Amino acid sequence: MDVKKEYRGYKDLKVFQLSYKLSLEIFELTKSFPKEEKYSLVDQVRSSSRSVCANIAEAWFKRRYPKLFVNKLTDSSGESGETEVWIDFSFDHHYINEEQRNNLLERYTEVGKMLSSMIRQPEKFCYYFLHTD
Repeated sequence: MDVKKEYRGYKDLKVFQLSYKLSLEIFELTKSFPKEEKYSLVDQVRSSSRSVCANIAEAWFKRRYPKLFVNKLTDSSGESGETEVWIDFSFDHHYINEEQRNNLLERYTEVGKMLSSMIRQPEKFCYYFLHTD
């Protein structure tokens, strides 16, 4: 990512776009899960997957304060890890197949890498660093 890049908003971030798309896919996949999972696995995986992109959005609005920005990205990373666990449970209970699991986990690994990069280099995104000379 280029330090000079100007982002108009969190929706411009590739990590937001990918995590949002993943949460939509998880929602669709979980529609076929058994009814007895509605208030457990389904709610958990939907919630954590949505929290990944929601925390990225929240981080964006806190970028004036680098420590708060990093904190919310760290929350997002944690939610991403939680989602990966629920994906594994979904596979182990035979609600999704191996190809679906591997595809989702591969893309959540990508989300994790992007979040880690942002956490290591908040100066590329934070208002404080971008608007001081």
